[in-house]
Formats: sequence, structure tokens, C-alpha cells
Amino acid sequence: MKRSSVTVALAAAATLTSGSVPATAAIRPDPKPTWHDCHTENTPRQLECATITVPLNWSRPGGRRITLALNRLPATDPARRIGSLLLNPGGPGGSGTAVVAQGGMLLGTPDLKPLRERFDLVGFDPRGVGDSTPVRCSTPVYDPAAPTLPTTPAEYRRLTASSRSHGLECRKATGSLLGHVDTTSAARDVDAIRAALGESRISWLGVSYGTELGAAYARLFPGRVRAMVLDGAVDHTRSVARDAVDESAAMETEFRRFAQWCQGQADCPLRGRDIVADFDALTARADKGEIVDRNLGRPLTAAEVTGGAYTYLTLTFLWPQLAQALADAEKTPSDPTTLGQAVPGVDPGYTAYRAVGCQDFPPELRGFADLRARLAAVRKAAPHMWRYSEMWDMTTGCSGWPVRAANPPRPERITGAPTILVVGNTYDPATPYVWARSLARQIDGSRLLTYDGDGHTALYNSSCARTHEVDYLIAGQAPAASTVCHA
Repeated sequence: MKRSSVTVALAAAATLTSGSVPATAAIRPDPKPTWHDCHTENTPRQLECATITVPLNWSRPGGRRITLALNRLPATDPARRIGSLLLNPGGPGGSGTAVVAQGGMLLGTPDLKPLRERFDLVGFDPRGVGDSTPVRCSTPVYDPAAPTLPTTPAEYRRLTASSRSHGLECRKATGSLLGHVDTTSAARDVDAIRAALGESRISWLGVSYGTELGAAYARLFPGRVRAMVLDGAVDHTRSVARDAVDESAAMETEFRRFAQWCQGQADCPLRGRDIVADFDALTARADKGEIVDRNLGRPLTAAEVTGGAYTYLTLTFLWPQLAQALADAEKTPSDPTTLGQAVPGVDPGYTAYRAVGCQDFPPELRGFADLRARLAAVRKAAPHMWRYSEMWDMTTGCSGWPVRAANPPRPERITGAPTILVVGNTYDPATPYVWARSLARQIDGSRLLTYDGDGHTALYNSSCARTHEVDYLIAGQAPAASTVCHA
């Protein structure tokens, strides 16, 4: 990503915080974590939990410290144990401890069972998230009344005022941590976790945002990587404006593919209809306040209808539910609860999502004219799905955020690491395939594995890709160049 002149000062601030600390900087040693049994009737019996502390500000390692929550499932075949495999399920704001407590990211499937046998599966909640020292806000960060698609300077001022107001409430409740939840700081935390585990090198399986965090770690500590899978790639060298267009275009393509899929399913409730035109009609009714969600107790905006559809699009096994949700929204226009349940902003993890996102993806807007031009580009790329994407959410949600971005996008390369496996789906609506290709180009010696199919990440959608990822993580041998898994 490139930076505009508006963000030059922010980049300088980042250099003085996270970026200025040498990877080998000495810090006050943290006591080794004390692991204790923490399983419940709903979690694996082997589950262990612990905490460690890390500097709040890595440029001042002797200052205030914050807590990181960890858990792990020890390898079930200890005689052949390879080491620790750190898992990050995405976000930003995703809880790694919750994933491990549930048995790991699809690790109950036969494809991934060898990982459970050969590795200690380690989950952690990044700084600001979950059971680690969290970001706190006294009011919900997500404001459905904020005009996320402003058409006038006055609406733009309302948008930025809303973002600033919520950010100030978060800063008041959270304190200085709010300015240190950037991904570079979190990557340094990962190395503190490595040291606490007693590992000289770590293996990493990260999906979606977990690819950004993993790549940041590899850039800072390339010699401490044993193997790394980056699935559903985010390339943090691209501009937010460019990514908003890329992501919207990918969503448009995937929605049309969903519509095509539905026509071939005998039991799809939308079969035989013009699904794209019907969706346009649904969002038009939402613009008039006619789509009311009973659980939320208010009308859904057209952006929320689009965001709810996006959530279902990300996993192909949810496509039948999307078809039913759209059909229900028409049959019972006053009660489309299934769409409302999928609105991204109502998720409890959205507070951390916004806080981290604004540290990593400042919107780079000089005013309403910039936003209007960016929205025009998004509408051109996605004539039906333009009202919501995660990068558009970053653009609008961070437009008035009162805390400087510590980790804005900038050109970077990763050198000195072993072969890193980057994985991308050709029709991924959340992390477009172009991001996987560009991230792979940023990493010397990387290997790109392509899943020629739908949905977000290959891990959640392709048995073939899961098999390649497992073979690589265990044996260290990446698949041959240009390997493609087909749907």
C-alpha cells in the first residue's frame, strides 16, 4: 500500500514507536508461564491455560506491562512432537484461545488431524482482545446511525464526528493501550510467547488477519520461523483505497457466483429468479427503512443488508442459509432476523476489530471530496455489492478516529525466512486473490498455493489445500510452484 501526504506524519510516529525497536532488543524477562488445567465439559480434557506479560509500549520495554492470555493442547503423539504451532483465526479481534478451546481451526477434520498429533496447538488472544488486556469502550463502537455512505459534506461531518466520539470514549475507558494495539506490536508479543514456550523457532497457521500478523512476525524475526502458512492473505503494503476497490469487486464476483450456484440447486428457494435484481430491490427497500429486524429492534440499513449477505458469502457451506435469508427477507419484510444476525458490526469482537483496524488501516482521506471519489470507484467495481466491504468499513469507521495510526501501510519485504506458504482463493470475497499474489511477491522464496474455488480461505473450503498445508507444516516441504487445488 502507498501512503498519501496526509499519513507521512503518522508514518513518522510509527517509526518512533513499534518500528524503531530492534528485533533483538533486550527486555525485562518474564517468568515462565505456569500452565494449569482449564478444561470444561465443553472443551478438550487436555486443555491448559496460562498468562504472560509484555511491555505495553515496545519502545519502552521497562515500562508498564499488559497481560496476554494463552492456552494449548499438547501434542497427542509426544514421541513425534515437532514443537509449538501458533494459531490465529483472523479478525482483527479474533480470539486464538477460543479457537484452541474448541479444538482448533477445523482440527477435528481428518485432513488436519496430524497437526493435533505432532504439535502443541497454542492459542493466544492478541493485545486488546478477549482475555488479554482488552480494549474497552463505554459505548458501542458500531453506530448504525452513522452515515457510512455519505452523499453530502454534512453527512461526512456526521460520520467523522461519530467515529471521533466513539474513539474518545474508548480512549477514556482503555487508556494508552488504545494507541498500542497495532499489528507490529502484536508481532513482538508473538516473539515473547515463543520465548515463554521455550521454543527457538515457531510454526504458524494464520488465516485472514492472521496472515498480516504472521507476515509482520516473519519480517521482524525471520530466523525464528520454522514454518508459516498464510491463508486468506492480507498484503499490508497496499493502500486502503485500492483494497476497498479490490474487495468490493471480489464480493461482486462472488455474489454473482452465488446466484449462479443457486440456479443449479433444486432446493434453492431463489431458483428461477433474477437474484441480483431482487437483491437490488431489497437494498432499495432498506434505504426506505422497510426492512426491520426484530432482534435488533430497528430497521436494517442497506449497508447492513449487504454486510449480512457478505458474512454468508464467506463460507460456501453457508450459501444455502444466505438463499433462505434473502427469501425470508421478502416473505416477512418486517422480520429478516437471519440477515440481522449476520451484520458484522453487531459482533461482540467488533470493538477490538475497530481499534486494531484504525491502527493499521488509516483511511487516508483529506475530506469529503476524497471519500466521494473513493465511493465512486467502489460503485463502479461493484454495482450491486458496493455498500459494504471490510476495507470500506475501515475507511468510514476510522475517518475521525482520535488515535494516530501506529502501523499504516508501507512498502516492506520479508527476507531471511525459510519458505513461507501463501494460500489464496481465486474467488475469495474477503481477501481477494490479488492480495495473495502480491503478498507472495513481498516474501523472498515464498510459495503460492492457489485454491480455484469460492469462499474465504482455502483452509475452510478445500480438503486439497488443507492436505498441502499439513504436509508443509509437518515436513517443511512446500507444494510445487504453481500448484492449484480445484473445487
